Amino acid sequence: MRARVLTIVLALLAACSGGKTAKSSAAETDSLTERQRDSILAQSRIPGASGVGSAMRAADSASARVRATDSVSP
Repeated sequence: MRARVLTIVLALLAACSGGKTAKSSAAETDSLTERQRDSILAQSRIPGASGVGSAMRAADSASARVRATDSVSP
């Protein structure tokens, strides 16, 4: 069940993060990066916010595995 929720959260994050089309004026003047905003959200008490933190950890883990396999010389 927990893996299913994590998969759904990752899929939603991937769907929402692609294709930067129209930007609002508030988004252009925001000084925080998307990662910083997600980190703040993950630490909040909003229901489901812990899922954002879990998704970020899963994405970091996947990135680390990719970097590790890319650094191995044949």
